Amino acid sequence: MIGVNMSYVRQTKTNRAGFSLIELLLVLVILAVLAAVVATRFTGRSEQARNTAARTDIASLETALDAFEIDAGRFPTSEEGLEALIEQPSGVQEDAWRGPYIKRGVPKDPWGNQYNYQQPGRHNTSSYDLSSSGPDGQAGTEDDIINWSEDDR
Repeated sequence: MIGVNMSYVRQTKTNRAGFSLIELLLVLVILAVLAAVVATRFTGRSEQARNTAARTDIASLETALDAFEIDAGRFPTSEEGLEALIEQPSGVQEDAWRGPYIKRGVPKDPWGNQYNYQQPGRHNTSSYDLSSSGPDGQAGTEDDIINWSEDDR
């Protein structure tokens, strides 16, 4: 051997085998910062997806209601509700009703509430109002998803 102190080499390898507490804490801080950035970035995505799903449901229900109106000559009354899209209401002649107009039953909004249907509508007086009460479940608040112009609120 060329003058290498083997005990020094062994001691150096032994000291560098693990991570120091400071290195571990630094890695944990970096991971926590990254998790916070990712979490805040995607927090609003689920609510945005629910709003989009409610708008899509309302558009599908509008299509079904328009088909009902073409066949029956009128929209379902408020009393008949959206169930008239699945089961023939008593006020519609048998040969005029070509339903069911929706296949999977009347959907609930993404927050688990019934869609609000009113005919004639307060806002759409010649047809109907169709809305979701939104995340708060309260009709008539700012978070409602509606089928009428925002100016009519």
